[in-house]
Amino acid sequence: MRIGITCYPTYGGSGVVATELGIELAGLGHEVHFISYSQPFRLNGRDEGIFYHEVPVSNYPLFEFPPYDLALASRMAEVAEFYALDLLHVHYAIPHSVSALLARQMLASRGRRLPFVTTLHGTDITLVGLDRSYLAITRHGIQESDGVTSISNYLKEKTIADFGVTRPIETITNFVNCDVYTPITDADVRAKARLHLAAPNEAILMHLSNFRPVKRVVDAVKIFARVVKERPAQLVLVGDGPDRSAAEWLAHDLGIHNKVRFLGKLERVNELLPLADILLMPSELESFGLAALEAMACKVPSIATRVGGVPELIDDGISGLLYDVGDVNAMAAGALSLLNDPTRLEAMRCAARKAAQQRFCATLVVPQYVRFYEQVLAQEPEKYSRSLTA
Repeated sequence: MRIGITCYPTYGGSGVVATELGIELAGLGHEVHFISYSQPFRLNGRDEGIFYHEVPVSNYPLFEFPPYDLALASRMAEVAEFYALDLLHVHYAIPHSVSALLARQMLASRGRRLPFVTTLHGTDITLVGLDRSYLAITRHGIQESDGVTSISNYLKEKTIADFGVTRPIETITNFVNCDVYTPITDADVRAKARLHLAAPNEAILMHLSNFRPVKRVVDAVKIFARVVKERPAQLVLVGDGPDRSAAEWLAHDLGIHNKVRFLGKLERVNELLPLADILLMPSELESFGLAALEAMACKVPSIATRVGGVPELIDDGISGLLYDVGDVNAMAAGALSLLNDPTRLEAMRCAARKAAQQRFCATLVVPQYVRFYEQVLAQEPEKYSRSLTA
């Protein structure tokens, strides 16, 4: 198949999943065309079968806000026509599903069918889409998609309840390449690699996010502050975003800034995650929890919040520990209980890796997308016919 993929190319879960999906699809022999305003940050430009098409946006003085959604729709139609795409797969409903709908209508008027699949990722439904300014158009884009997938049952049910969507939604979970995200099995190698982050007697707690308020990175610092009072440890923060300054100031005010490392945005997090003992994910809401899954594949359990789709990923007490949002004291106590009980921590590490391998590996999930594409392409093109005769 020839598949067009559109996503936000920035440091965030939906862009990561879309990019990794494209890489996996290309590895299966499909031709993948990314269409976005900049190259997704996890693409290295050397992947066989992957092509990137930039969306140029006019800066004409008349426009206070450049109409990216219209430029995207036009570029989608161009790429689909020039490269004979079979379908589009858009990640994050706003504005991508609406742009894909316009592209489909543009090509339908010229007798060309272009179905599109929309994948719902989280804040496009739970936050942005519920804004009254976008609710109606978000619902329309989802309803008019040729196929819709959701990354968790939680998000699927919330979309149906909050948007009144009547069309079927297929749950296809996020995934991880279990051959790329792997633990370091040699204890001596792992110990040596950890030395650039911590002393030999120090535990490593890690947090990975885009540092938006919903991720509650400040809570990660608060949890760590309680842990480091009881035992030697380092906190490693990977990512960047609006709450970084608040986290830096808090670490300084608590007198633990020399134990907290801000590494910024990193591409090869698969090389860093295996060095952690525990991942901290104290989010206000997670529709899935991709960072936790990537850590699990690296044999790192998470201290996380019992929200959204997280309980579908983490088996509380088995592959990680779940707590109420904001309960930093309980989360710190949970982290200490694991760090002070190496046998229990190792059992949880093994369970985390096993869960990733058995339920969320790319080899299991990506074929589900391929089958879904095939189902969409096999559908009677009712929307195509309606657009053509309108």
